[in-house]
Amino acid sequence: MKRNVLIIGAGGVAQVVAHKCAQNNDVLGDIHIASRTLAKCEGIIESVRDKGAMKTDGVLKAHQVDAMDTAAVAALIRETGVQIVINVGSAFVNMYVLEASLETGVAYIDTAIHEEPDKICETPPWYANYEWKRRDRCAEKGVTAILGAGFDPGVVNAFARFAIDGMDEVKSIDIVDINAGSHGKWFATNFDPEINFREFTGTVYSWQEGEWKSNKMFEVGHEWDLPVVGKQKAYMSGHDEVQSLAVNYPHADVRFWMGFGDHYINVFTVLQNLGLLSEQPVTTAEGQEVVPLKVVKAVLPDPASLAPNYTGKTCIGDLVKGVKDGKDVEVFVYNVADHKDAYNEVGSQGISYTAGVPPVAAAMLIADGTWDTGTMVNVEELDPKPFFTILDRIGLPTRVNDENGDRPWTEAV
Repeated sequence: MKRNVLIIGAGGVAQVVAHKCAQNNDVLGDIHIASRTLAKCEGIIESVRDKGAMKTDGVLKAHQVDAMDTAAVAALIRETGVQIVINVGSAFVNMYVLEASLETGVAYIDTAIHEEPDKICETPPWYANYEWKRRDRCAEKGVTAILGAGFDPGVVNAFARFAIDGMDEVKSIDIVDINAGSHGKWFATNFDPEINFREFTGTVYSWQEGEWKSNKMFEVGHEWDLPVVGKQKAYMSGHDEVQSLAVNYPHADVRFWMGFGDHYINVFTVLQNLGLLSEQPVTTAEGQEVVPLKVVKAVLPDPASLAPNYTGKTCIGDLVKGVKDGKDVEVFVYNVADHKDAYNEVGSQGISYTAGVPPVAAAMLIADGTWDTGTMVNVEELDPKPFFTILDRIGLPTRVNDENGDRPWTEAV
């Protein structure tokens, strides 16, 4: 059994991870939180203690580390004696933290594909550019590495696997992410603005008819009628999970759809047209070199600051179409989360909550051996049922809507 967890990162998602690890420290053991800014880690620890989240007495400690320094991360792993690393830092640090995990032989979990700061929207499948190149080394060293174990990617990959397991043939997987909440700010992003904008400034890739298709952002829209949140407009977007699902289910069309309001689209379009979403440095008239995207990030609200006033719900799910017993079937597997409920429980908004709860569930499954694979995997390569069972218990229940009605996933098995 693996125990003791190192959380890399100190943003809104890391706060959720810390709270959930604390609530389940009878399984996960000691909890360590590390980032470049020690004060942020200490703030999360204070939040955990204020909420009385620790299930049992145990270690809850903050550390300062540069997550892009593999040697420093490896040294911290050895110093703390952790056996599971949950990486919820910036996507720019993934390979450094994974390398440290490989060097020290500990299990690794992340929630997004690695990115290089000077590259946007690399050629798919993106996992093949970085993570999958280390798959053989994980197997050789017996290191468990679970990639993209947030909500999307992560839970939605498990949704796809669950639906497909009940079919004879899969035809399409449409992942739909709707945030029907309101944060009350004139403009803000729900997670790191730099990562948020980078997702939408490049080419939109989807897997259709057995090949990669490309579109522009906001070119292809569709109105979805979803449980709880009702009719919502979403646009086909490039996203992490499309990359692995397309490889693991090559005969299915795989698309990702994200909801956007007109106001977001208008602001985004102006920023992009002005060149303010560029990741390439420019020099001001005063001779100072700046990266426009980082300047925009600096002036926007910290996503973690949105939590106190956030209201409304999210609905994220997979519409999977296929064939069963010679008949066409479709299944919508989904979760609905509430922003205010998330804030009341862990002090974070719903987007951070949905991203932060799943890697803790994955860590618990590594801890008890269920998902301790000894190699590198994406979530759809694992049995989703134990995952759903823990998610149901710790805050993200899964539901199924098909020809037999809308019900908990346990009634659809």
